[in-house]
Amino acid sequence: MKEEIKNRFLRYVSLDTQSDESSETCPSTAKQLVMLEMLRDELLAMGLSDATMDENGYVMATLPANNGKDGPVIAFVAHVDTSPDMPGVNIKPRLVENYDGGDITLNEELKLILSPNDFPEMKQYAGQTLIVTDGTTLLGADDKAGVTEIMTAVQYLTKHPEIKHGPVKIGFTPDEEIGRGVDFFDVKKFGADWAYTMDGGEIGELEYENFNAAGAKISIQGKNIHPGYAKGKMQNALLMAMELNALLPVFDRPEHTQDYEGFYHLVKMEGSVEKSIIQYIIRDHNKEIFEQRKQVMLDCVNFMNNRYGEGAFTLDLKDQYYNMREKIEPVCHIVNTAQRAMEELHIEPKIKPIRGGTDGSRLSYMGLPCPNIFAGGHNFHGKYEFVPLESMEKATLVILKIIELNGQAESEA
Repeated sequence: MKEEIKNRFLRYVSLDTQSDESSETCPSTAKQLVMLEMLRDELLAMGLSDATMDENGYVMATLPANNGKDGPVIAFVAHVDTSPDMPGVNIKPRLVENYDGGDITLNEELKLILSPNDFPEMKQYAGQTLIVTDGTTLLGADDKAGVTEIMTAVQYLTKHPEIKHGPVKIGFTPDEEIGRGVDFFDVKKFGADWAYTMDGGEIGELEYENFNAAGAKISIQGKNIHPGYAKGKMQNALLMAMELNALLPVFDRPEHTQDYEGFYHLVKMEGSVEKSIIQYIIRDHNKEIFEQRKQVMLDCVNFMNNRYGEGAFTLDLKDQYYNMREKIEPVCHIVNTAQRAMEELHIEPKIKPIRGGTDGSRLSYMGLPCPNIFAGGHNFHGKYEFVPLESMEKATLVILKIIELNGQAESEA
């Protein structure tokens, strides 16, 4: 299985599937369809005869029950796109076999080192095989590791009919990285009772809480006057943007927060003296504090308009997704099953909140409860990204064990 996982993962990451937040289509980039079509065809070749891809790129398929039961129907979901914030084309992954626990030179020319001094979690993988980048692109384990694990598990089950299971749905989505992964996902058509996204980080992660999320785009209208004649007249939109940012609490930034702590994150700043735009993401696990954070942003904009004149600052504030905890807790047995699966495989479950979001958070509010399970990768969205091959193997085994446990529960019922 490990060799199959390796070859499949390397094949998937060779495909450029970056999403594009400036696009208005779904998927946001046509190149995602290349991989999605390939996955559909692979599922058909495995014998999942109902595998389809719709006009928006969503791939859905069913592994029929072989235990004589009709349900419940469980599902596994992953996304194919990679982050638009880091190059994801011409990826040149490298295998570091029998990792010695020390520094890994990613790129000699760039003097780029992946070091446990910076990433101490690397040490737990000594003796394993790490897949790393060449220091010029991301790797794409987010979420091609998840795709690999689901596809490998499906293929294993088709070759081992002695493993009895109920009906299993498979779903692959585009555009998760730009927050639009399930905009047109047809939950009713999918037909699952609950699902798991394979989109988490290190081995053992099991998550059913995530941030409440909003995005804030602030347009700033300045007054550009020749600097020689600017006194009392110029309003520099770039400096006005900096002034607004200074109103936000310094220690409520991602680099100063952890666990359940929320933040304001300045993600983009562009423009000129005449006009500028700044963009933030606003995050908090607590819904009440989340609403307070949005109000703080509104208050800052109002304060700046009072200072520079009405209309100088225009705020576009939109909610993006919500904490799935309230949708998962009523069906907590689905988390318990995943936890039991890990324990039976001698994997320590690490149940913690996601400091981000997944397709599962939105699917949960669309009527499909969907906790998140580790895919095995680290340092997503950057050149230091890596994934242990053994973690992907363990994640695949967790999928198989969940399916097996669910099949046993059906038989006992």
